[in-house]
Amino acid sequence: MTSQEDNDQPPEAPIVWGPGVELFFEDFYEGQRFELGTKRISEEEMLAFARLYDPQPFHADPTTAAETVFRGLIASGWQTAGIWMRLYCDGVLLKASSLGSPGVQDLRWLAPVRPGDLLRGSVEVTGIRASARHPERGTVVIRGELRTDSGEVKMRLTAWGLFARRPDQLLK
Repeated sequence: MTSQEDNDQPPEAPIVWGPGVELFFEDFYEGQRFELGTKRISEEEMLAFARLYDPQPFHADPTTAAETVFRGLIASGWQTAGIWMRLYCDGVLLKASSLGSPGVQDLRWLAPVRPGDLLRGSVEVTGIRASARHPERGTVVIRGELRTDSGEVKMRLTAWGLFARRPDQLLK
């Protein structure tokens, strides 16, 4: 038995953000900076990651790494990116109305990361754009960096993030 009522889709329920969400699309602005905190990387972490995901000798074998152009063990760039991502999550995304990301551009590993390095993450908002097709969200363009305490930039990237608008802004 089929009726028009059976074929109707239920109305979309509004997204309810939890109490920890404090950043919405409207809260971001060009030039805004977030200091994300720090992470000290150990040799043990570097070796474990390399052996699982990037077993090139300069990442996975300290003895062989000493004989390479790097003259010692260095972290995989993918591990370095993962460290930045964790700092970004803890510092921004987990308290934001994040809807994911359509991508990253210009990911650069500018200097090797060594065992014991203290890495400091940061984000600068370089652009914002409300969506014309999806009024409930907007895009935030960021430049992310990892630096050492001495200021040496180890990694830099440009990324886009999608963020929901404040529910009360959708009615306007």
